[in-house]
Amino acid sequence: MQVLAGDIGGTKTSLAIYAQQRGQPPTMLRAARYPSQGPGLLPIVRDFLSAGRESVRAAVFAVAGPVLATRCELTNLGWQLDADDLSRALGLPVALINDFHGVALGVGTLADDQLDWFQPGERDPHGVVAVLGAGTGLGEAILVPGPGGARIISGEGGHADLAPRDDLEIDLLRHLLARHAHVSYERVLSGPGLVALYEFLIARGHAPELPATREHMAQGDPAAVIGTLGVGGDDPACARAVDLFAGLYGAEAGNLALKTLPGGGLYLAGGVSLRLRPRLRAGFLAGFLAKGRMSGLLHRIPVALVLDPEVGLRGAALAAAGLIT
Repeated sequence: MQVLAGDIGGTKTSLAIYAQQRGQPPTMLRAARYPSQGPGLLPIVRDFLSAGRESVRAAVFAVAGPVLATRCELTNLGWQLDADDLSRALGLPVALINDFHGVALGVGTLADDQLDWFQPGERDPHGVVAVLGAGTGLGEAILVPGPGGARIISGEGGHADLAPRDDLEIDLLRHLLARHAHVSYERVLSGPGLVALYEFLIARGHAPELPATREHMAQGDPAAVIGTLGVGGDDPACARAVDLFAGLYGAEAGNLALKTLPGGGLYLAGGVSLRLRPRLRAGFLAGFLAKGRMSGLLHRIPVALVLDPEVGLRGAALAAAGLIT
């Protein structure tokens, strides 16, 4: 059978047709990526479907926002989606799931070469799985195995209050509170968050600004510029922003691990994670393990970076297959 899977974020919309056989990983047949802008999702989906001849039997869209019943308003985009409306318009069963619901489903289909293990831990194949990832925002979810199949719990944990751990992060919180009524982990652990960390370091005098860097940021994607220069160590402010990001990322991942004890593994996803990969591991693990008496417990949690950027699409394809009776 063939299903339509979508991964709908604040920046881009990825769509793919998958061939799905029960009990087997989905096989991608065709895919395309669109900017997440314009009148909404339906015109994008119709354009994608019109370019092929597949016989799609169901569709699931993994969306970056809270899904309540059949509806979602995307947090960083403003689109309002209703699965029932999409189902009527497309003439097939449609469901919406949170984007990290899709990631939680998708990680189980990944091969070893699609994962970079930060920490091997002691993996329990029947244990809870936790996923989180920085992109346009910060997503989190957990997968709980059970005799009737896995249950996915996807919330909005990325919007929980930022908890500073030292004097620098206390200064960061003060800096951000002067600009925002609420300061969450997403304010610092996302593409825009990386920019916020860089600007904080410059504004508070913690690192010097290079004129060439500011010029590059004005001409392109500021987060991409900071990430590239920071990973390469070519700009001290960018490098410090990336290291601060890594430590905060690890700290929040450790918070999630303490709340869920993911013996099945904790998995990092998202485009920002992949861009920062060469400089991410050390700072991330330092933040992850710095939990006082619980440090030994967190040493036992397997932690991996997902290298497949389409893991959320894979999960959406698996969910779409489940709509077909």
